[in-house]
This record gives sequence, C-alpha cells and structure tokens, in this order.
Amino acid sequence: MPFAFFTRKGSHPHDKQLHMLKLLAKIFGDKSQKDIKQMMPLVEATKREGESLLSISNDQLRAKTIEIQNTINNKLKSIDDQIAALHNRVANQPEMDLNEKDSVFKEIDKLELDRNKELEKVLMEVLPKAFAIVRETARRFKENEYLEVTATDHDRALAAKHPNIQIVADKAHWYRQWLAAGNTITWDMVHYDVQIIGGIALHQGKVSEMATGEGKTLVATFPAFLNALAKRGVHIVTVNDYLARRDSEWMGPLFQFHGLNVDCIDKHEPNSAERKNAYHADITYGTNNEFGFDYLRDNMAREPEELVQRGHHYAMVDEVDSVLIDEARTPLIISGPIPRGDEHEFYDLKPRIAKVVEAQKKLVNQYLNDAKKLLADGQEKEGGTALFRAHRAMPKYKPLIKMLSEMGMKNVLQKTENYYLADNKKLMPEADAPLYFVIEEKDNSVQLTDKGTDLITGEGEDPKFFILPEIGVELNKIEKNLSVPSEERLKQKEDLIREYSTKSQRIHSVNQLLKAYTLFEKDTEYIIVDGKVKIVDEQTGRVLDGRRYSDGLHQAIEAKENVKVEDATQTYATITLQNYFRMYHKLAGMTGTAVTEAGELWDIYKLDVVTIPTNKPMTRKDKDDLVYKTMREKFNAVVEEIVKLTQEGRPVLVGTTSVEISELVSRMLQIRKIKHQVLNAKQHQREAEIVAEAGKPGTVTIATNMAGRGTDIKLTAESKAAGGLAIIGTERHESRRVDRQLRGRSGRQGDPGSSQFYVSLEDNLMRLFMPERIARIMDRLGLKEGEVISHSMVTSSIERAQKKVEENNFGIRKRLLEYDNVMNSQREVIYKRRRNALHGERLQLDILTMLFDTCDDIVANGKAGENLENFKLNILSVLGFDFNISQEEFTKQDQAVITDRLYDQALQHYEHKNKAAADRSFPIVQDVYRTRGGTFKDILVPFSDGIKQIGVSADLKKCVDTHNGELIKSMEKMITLAIIDQNWKEHLRDMDDLKQSVQNAVYEQKDPLLIYKFEGFEAFKRFIAKVNEETISFLMKADIPVQDADQVQEARQFRRQKLSEKKEESRSLLQGGGSQPAAAPRQAEEKIMPVKSEKVAGRNDRVTVQYQDGSVVKDVKYKKVEDDIKAGKCIVLES
Repeated sequence: MPFAFFTRKGSHPHDKQLHMLKLLAKIFGDKSQKDIKQMMPLVEATKREGESLLSISNDQLRAKTIEIQNTINNKLKSIDDQIAALHNRVANQPEMDLNEKDSVFKEIDKLELDRNKELEKVLMEVLPKAFAIVRETARRFKENEYLEVTATDHDRALAAKHPNIQIVADKAHWYRQWLAAGNTITWDMVHYDVQIIGGIALHQGKVSEMATGEGKTLVATFPAFLNALAKRGVHIVTVNDYLARRDSEWMGPLFQFHGLNVDCIDKHEPNSAERKNAYHADITYGTNNEFGFDYLRDNMAREPEELVQRGHHYAMVDEVDSVLIDEARTPLIISGPIPRGDEHEFYDLKPRIAKVVEAQKKLVNQYLNDAKKLLADGQEKEGGTALFRAHRAMPKYKPLIKMLSEMGMKNVLQKTENYYLADNKKLMPEADAPLYFVIEEKDNSVQLTDKGTDLITGEGEDPKFFILPEIGVELNKIEKNLSVPSEERLKQKEDLIREYSTKSQRIHSVNQLLKAYTLFEKDTEYIIVDGKVKIVDEQTGRVLDGRRYSDGLHQAIEAKENVKVEDATQTYATITLQNYFRMYHKLAGMTGTAVTEAGELWDIYKLDVVTIPTNKPMTRKDKDDLVYKTMREKFNAVVEEIVKLTQEGRPVLVGTTSVEISELVSRMLQIRKIKHQVLNAKQHQREAEIVAEAGKPGTVTIATNMAGRGTDIKLTAESKAAGGLAIIGTERHESRRVDRQLRGRSGRQGDPGSSQFYVSLEDNLMRLFMPERIARIMDRLGLKEGEVISHSMVTSSIERAQKKVEENNFGIRKRLLEYDNVMNSQREVIYKRRRNALHGERLQLDILTMLFDTCDDIVANGKAGENLENFKLNILSVLGFDFNISQEEFTKQDQAVITDRLYDQALQHYEHKNKAAADRSFPIVQDVYRTRGGTFKDILVPFSDGIKQIGVSADLKKCVDTHNGELIKSMEKMITLAIIDQNWKEHLRDMDDLKQSVQNAVYEQKDPLLIYKFEGFEAFKRFIAKVNEETISFLMKADIPVQDADQVQEARQFRRQKLSEKKEESRSLLQGGGSQPAAAPRQAEEKIMPVKSEKVAGRNDRVTVQYQDGSVVKDVKYKKVEDDIKAGKCIVLES
C-alpha cells in the first residue's frame, strides 16, 4: 500500500506545535524534570541518613522515631499552648459577650491555619530522617528472619492479635512473614532511589505518576509514616475494598514496628465503635466511597459520640485519575423513603416508547434503501439527505454503520451535515421533520419530534397530553380575565400549575425511557443480575454495586428490561467526591496515568503532576495502530494475531471496552479451540485468580481495559524469554489515559513486551471524532475489505480525536462543578452550624447570632410595614413575649436602635425562661435520680413550644450536678439539630427541583447556570432565615410539660433509621453523559417523623428485666412483667 503522501512534513498545524513543544522541552527541560531536580538534595540527604542507621540496633532505630515526634511537638508547642489557652478562656467565661466570643473563635481558627503551615515546615526538616527510618526498617525485614526488640505495651497488644509478633521474655520478635488479604506474604522489598522521589512528591501534595510495577503501594509508606508522626491522621484512599484491606495488612507492620496504629475502615461496620477506632489510628486505609459516606453519616449524627471521623488533614489517593477525574462528579447520596415513592408512569408509558422506536427503525431501513438507490443513480444531494436522516434517527444502527464504512459514504454524510449545520442550523428542522425522534450522538441526547409526539398520543386522548402549557402566557391570560371572580381565577391558576407539574413529570419519564431504549445497551453499559440492573464501570469493567443512574434513568432501564422498578427516594445528605476531597488540608495522589489529565487536576484540585522515572529503562515496543475497514475484519485479525503469539509461547492480554466485545472475542477463540480466561463485569470476583495466571507462557486473558488495576501481571522466566506480555487492544478508548493503562500492564520493571491497538472505521470513536482529512485519505487509498493501514500519522490522528473527547468531557465536568459549588458552599455553612450544635462549644454563639438576625428581620419587616400592632403581634408570635415600645419610638427611632433593644429584651426573656424551666423541673429530676438513678444513665425529657414536641436526652447525673444546666444545654442542642435537619431535607429537594427547572432557560437564550446561582443564593437566604426563626421561636417558648417523676423516661440509645446509600452514575460524552445536569422533578411530600425503634419481645418469650431499685429478674416470661414494663417500673435488658 503506497504511503508517499503521508511523509509530507508540517502538513498539519498541530504537528508543528508538537514539534515546537518537543524542541523547547529539549532546550529547557520539561516541568517534571525541573521538579525532580529540586527534590534531589532531599533524596541525597535521605540516603546519607540511611547510611548512619546501618550500624544502630533495632531499639535505637525505634528511638529515632520518638526523637522525630519530640522535634515536631517541640516546634509546635507555643501555638498549641495558645490554642489551649483560648479554649480555656471560653470555657471559664460563660458570660462572655457575643462580639468577644466571636473574636476568640476567629483567633482559634487562624491559629489552627498557622499551625498547619508550621507543621509543613517542620515535616520538611525531618523528612530525610523519617524516610531513612522507613527504608531501613524495610531492609531489615527483608534481610532477617525476625527483628528482635525490647517489648513494649504496644508490642504486647499487637502480639495478641497478630501471629507474626511473638513475645519472648522481655523481648518482642517481629517475623518477616504475615497475612495480607488472606495470603501469607514474605517481606522482600526495599525502596529504590526513584521511589524516594515519588514519596517526596506525595508529601508535597502532588500527584506522583509512576509506571505499572514501580511499587506505588510501597512508595506511599514514606509520606504516610512521616505525616502520621504529626498525629493528625493520614487517610490512604483506594478504589476498592480488596486493595484497602490488602494494603493495610501488607504495609501495616512497617508502621506498627515504630509504635504507630494502622487500620482499615472497610473492615468494620458503619457507625460502629470499631470504625471510629479505625479513624483514630495514625494511618487509616479505606475506599473513596466509605470515606465520603462516613462524612455524610457524621453530619446526620445527633450525639458527638456517634461521630466516627476526625479532621480531614492529609489524604493520599491511589489511582487518583480514577477517583478525582472519572468519579469526581459522582454524588454520594444518603436517601430515605418518600410518600408514594412507588408511583411512576414507566410501565404505562413503555408500550408507547417501544412503538415509536420500532416505527423509527422501519423508517431508517427505508432511508438506507433510498440512499443506496439515489447515490447509485448519481443523485448525491437527495441520497445524502436520506443518509443524513438515517444517521440523525439511529446513529448506532448496525446496517447504517456498515454502509458508512463503504468508500465515499462518510464524505457524503459529512457534506450533507455541513449543509444542514450552516447558518446556525437554520435548515435542521427541515431534515428532522419526517423523523419520530432525533439522537445527537455527540451530546448523547435524544429528543422527541412533533411527529413522534403525535404517534405516542393515543386516539381519543387529549392532543396536548405530552405538550407543556406555556405557563407564563396562560397565567397572564387568567390574570387579565377580570370577568371571572378572583377565587375562580386563583383556582384556575392552581389547576394550571398542577397540570404543568404533572406534564413535566410525564415528559421527563418519556425522555428517560427514550434514552433507555436508544442510548443504553444491555451488556455494554449495564448487565442484568438476579433481576436487577447493574451498571458496568466503563473504565474497569467491574460491576458498580449500589450505583444507580440519576434522574429516573435507572428506573426507565428497569422498565425496559421488565425487572422490578425500584421506588423513588428523597435525598437526606449528598456530596460529590470532588468536593469531599477538596476539604483536606493536604491532598496527594498516585497513578500510572495522570499526565494527560494534568490540566484538570491543577484546575480543580490545585494538584501538580510529577512523572517519576522508572527504576529500570522501559523496553516494551508500542507499535502503531492497525486500521481496518469493518469490525468483522478487525476481530478476525485479532484472533489470527492471538494464535500466532500463543504459538510463540507469549502470554497475551486482550483489552476490550465492554462485556459484549469481551464475550464476542471469547466466542471467536472458542471456535479456534484456544484456551483463555475472561475477566469482565460478570467474572470480576475471579479477578485475583485470573491475574495470577496471566503471566504464564501461552496464556490468553481477555479483560476490559482497566481491569486488574492495583495488581501486577508477573511474568515467568519462559514468558520473558519468548518476548514478554503482548497487549492487544481491540478498540481505542475515548480517553488516552485508559489506553496507556492497558499498555502499562506490559513492560513492568524492565520486562520485555509489546502493545498494539486494532481499530476499525466502525468503532464509536472513529465514527464520531475521526477527522474529515483521515476519511478523505481512506477514500483516496481505496481501502478494500481485508486491507489494513498502519502509520504513525494515523495513530496520532486517533490520539487527537481522543484529546477532543477528553476536552469535551472536562468541559462537562467543569460546568457540573460550577453547579456543585453552589450546593457545596451551602453545605459547608449548614454542616458547620450542625457541628457547632453537636459539640456545644460554639452553640451559644450561634444561638445569640440567630437571635440577633431574627430580631433584625422582624424590625426590618416592621419598619417596612409601618404598623406597630402588626410589629408587636409578630414579636409575640415568634419570640413569645410582649415588647414595650411606643408609637413615637417605633416611628422615630433608627432600625439599628430598635433591633438592639429588641435583642437585649429577647435575651433577657430567654435566660429568665430557661432558669425558670430549670428550677421548676429540678425537683422532678432529683426525684428520678434518687429513685431510679441505678437504672437510668440518660433521661428523656419532652420540650414543647405549645405546638410541636421534641424529646431531649440528657445525662441524669450531670443534670443533678449542674442544677439542670446540662438539661438546658441538651435542649438547645437537640432543638437546633432537629430544626436544621428537617429544613435541610426540604431545602435539598427545592434545590434539586431548581436544577431541573432552570434547564428550560436555554429556550429563552439564557444561561441556566447563572439563573441557578442567583436563585440558589436567594433560596438559601430564605432557608437560613426560616431555620433561624423556627429555632429561635422554639427555644424562646420551649417549656417542660412533665409534672411528675413517673412521666420521665429513660433515654434509649438512638437507633438510626435504615437509609439507602448509593452513588449516582455520571457518564462521559461517549458513554451517555449530557452537557446539562438535571434532576427529576419530585412529588410534593409530607414531612416524615423519625422512626422510633424499641426492643420488643413476644408475650411467651423469656426476658431479663431490671427494676428501679437496681434489682434484676432473669428468665421470666414477658407477659408476667408486661404491666410493670408499661408502667415504667422496670426495663427489658435482653430477650
């Protein structure tokens, strides 16, 4: 095949730019090289420190760790003393005024920031010593059967749990063999010099890009150890729980040997004491999901003891590109049931959508036949229009894809498309008119046309059944129709708004069903397991358990596949991983593939990428792509190459992009009688076993492109001699990073190997983003069936197409971040207030601030209304007391003066009311303590504002000791939390509805994001004002309706309602992600009160009970003590 025209120099401006960049890099050196040059003095210092440790004993090595800890503590002592003194000042001066308290807390916050800066300075000073200690410890474990040290309490505690530590007299023996993820490992690793560079980059809060097999898990031990000595907590984040458990157990002894605690949150149940202990360890491993969900659970807690996480200080994210890029905009959601959540229209609407899809399919076949005839007769314009309409109707239709791979067809389509795109798509409606719906494949959106709407509207039905009323115009008409009484006009408006809401929901359901039928394919985007739709990760091919598509799309797919449609839920708490990880004081990451996403990592997280050199030079041969005309030819060529490579005795890894393709290749290999293993979403539980075999001679493994992340394919000597692992990519992924990850499976630690991608013109990426120039070249070459093209220019053109998709995906993520930032700023405000209430130290300041703001709002509204009676009535209604002010004072005095007067009087009333409530209820509390103090630890006291009642739990002994001061504090805390939580759930629903409704602004040529930001800010102002007013109103009126000690109950431990936890799926451009976020409109709902859980026994069950005097009766039938239990004379201990 001639390639003469390929050799023209500088034929494309991009090639010139690339050439110039390479030239500049040669002259000045690239950024990573400069970063590494700056790190080299620290590397040399670490090596020098390491030499000084060679001759010291194991005990002396341990003592070096304590020395570093003392250095850190001494350097920070003055700041720590100042912070402690300020906390004591607040605790010892409860009468401190509002402004002084506020300034003290601001000073504490500033000192905490200063402390973090000072900490980073001192850690850089001790870095060489700390890194040298870790490296020396690894060397000693490798070279000795066990390490003997003087036994400490820490050693003895660990020896009770871990068989690799044995106590012999006053010595502890640390053996080099231990269990990691159920397998016995023998420690045989020592850090390379290049791994020190990786460790420094991670400590500095950067992304270390290290090739596969370079030991990222071991590199992380350097910064983990150093930062753990600061005792602020180190979080090491992995992509799955297998890696979290394995790495915590595998690397744990290196840290534990030096007195540090290591744990893994995924080993323990959520909200458990064990999980809390895991967070209080010096180094905590876990999955990104669990770290995020724990943050949300903590922000739903009602007692400080329920909190599991401590501060977000330092996180290292493994496979950082997967977590912070691919899953960045994926929201973690804790949700609960909503009334009528099982009501939906998917089953009813499904037959209509199936009908319209079938009609479109017939239409496309007709257009394809017409296009063939017209183009054969030389009528290019008419034939091109028919072909274009078929493409607009069903771009993924296989007969269409086959036709487009024929010579000249792609060019005809592109010419026609350019004609209809001209003049801002002026003629596009003409092209779309005969279709039932239109698919914009590049945006992954689908839209019903007027013809489609007519088809799904049944005979005899309202012709506007699927058409939204023009609400603005219609409301205006009703308003102007003065012949109708005002009550009737109001009713008409309500009917119109109700109709609009119903139709919005119906149209949304139709659109989601249409998407499910036309854009989402079974065994590609999802699989069906046990009657449930499970999403398949486009990157790793793993099943994403618990993950659901958002906006009702998942329910639409469930209806399409005839499986149970899950009930709708209401969001209680949500955060995206993007915003969770931006909370950390210092964030770092490691991966084999980040440099292609360096711009995004810097833009969003301010994370720099440093490419770490490999320990041994890379010897893998990366061959140019092979381009075929059709998929059939491509897969035949793939199978032929696999046969050839296995005959040579080389192991082969075949990379695929979906379950469907992996099963197709598997069937083709079965026909050729070639033994192979398949690793995809349906087989992912066998991952470790399959990966372990993949390096043996002649082994063929079919896997999705990023399967096996975090596990290395190790080659046998025979495989290396035969030429190493051969990588065959069956398709280019939309992201260069994923292709690099697949290539990186081969050539680890200087091993031989090769990689090559097989591409066809029918592949998604080639169809959508292949430059016109390449299409013309293919036609000029006259690429016949069975022929193949391979050249570096074709490979670089494909990579440019990938770059185009990456840029589009980044644009989508960036825009979604803008939406998410609105919610995040609101979440930070409300969660901070919640934390203040929970811990209590700053609650008093928050209450005083709320009281002042509420007084200010009341006075502002009163001044605006200029009606004294209404003003005083409003004060009585909200604050519960009569405000003394004359008409003259109300009219003449400044707003600020009246606000101050009202605030002072309100505060006086509040303090007097609290004291009276405490005094009045104290004899009752004393009586409870005297008669039932042996059985009660906490008491549950009801507080009421005359309308609502909230149960307040308080420590009985503390209430007695503080003359009910503890009861008043608990009352303030519980009321604040209850009102925040109830209103926050409603606000989240309002914000979801807002995000959905602002998308219609596009039709009015307005930016939905700007409207969302403005309306979101206004909604949050209203929400804060409502929370302030409701909280203050309840607190001002709160009283205890209990009159006697028998009415006081024991406060049982709050048992959390079982809520749903899920990750909503967000997708990329080629995989179903749209450019606009949307949220399904929600039905109006009632407020749900928390469910109370109690221990219940059957009447004939035997139980153990405890009476008020402390006596215990065991093994008694429940029915015998039932009356005593109901009367509160005894409680059930166990049943």
